[in-house]
Amino acid sequence: MSLTPYSILDAGDRAIVIEFGDTIDRGLNACVNMLDGALMAAAVPGIVEAVPTFRSLMIHFDPLVIDRGHLISRIAELAGRLTVTIGSARQWVLPVCYSDEMAPDLEAVSVATGISVADIVELHCSITYHAYMLGFLPGQPYLGDNPPVLTVPRRPVPRSSIPAGSVGIAMAMTSIFPRATPCGWHLIGRCPVPMWGENAPSEPLLRANDQISFRSISNREFDRFCSRLAERRIELTPEGLANESYG
Repeated sequence: MSLTPYSILDAGDRAIVIEFGDTIDRGLNACVNMLDGALMAAAVPGIVEAVPTFRSLMIHFDPLVIDRGHLISRIAELAGRLTVTIGSARQWVLPVCYSDEMAPDLEAVSVATGISVADIVELHCSITYHAYMLGFLPGQPYLGDNPPVLTVPRRPVPRSSIPAGSVGIAMAMTSIFPRATPCGWHLIGRCPVPMWGENAPSEPLLRANDQISFRSISNREFDRFCSRLAERRIELTPEGLANESYG
């Protein structure tokens, strides 16, 4: 399909926002990522950085190299040649431990939804999530869409700090928090795979448009994974993680 019509918003005199809509939608998100990729491939002089979000792309530019009018014309030229496809992406299988000590809100989510803890874990591992964007913390993915029965509001009182690797849900999203941080999401598990930082690649592990599914592991398997990771015996690639035994 062709690129969705977009609007252009100014963000100061050194950035513009290409906005494709006002909803969280995989089709709109595909347009964002396709245009982002096209701009990177074209290496347009004067573009400093492009920041993709759920439904828009902020483009920072150097006005001494490229003016606003020329930049908008270049974007229109690239957008006119794009054909948007959905589904061509890296496929990840990430382990998550849903044990009591790593999932302090799992019981509360069970009470709120009327679903047993075991069924929540099964549901959360039953679908493939779409990485809409990275944000808030370096390397933090916003993954959608949760099963409708697991759509819950944020906690009324945020925690002052949560452990790195915490897996949280809020509204229709799941996220993996790369480092300790204040957080108002419901914590239902913990992932031992580093999103960014120590023992991780020098860039974010995940990127927008990746497809992610979760695999439930035990405390013992979680600890074994962490030990193997510290020994650099685990390949942090989609293929490496998919083939990891965790036994």
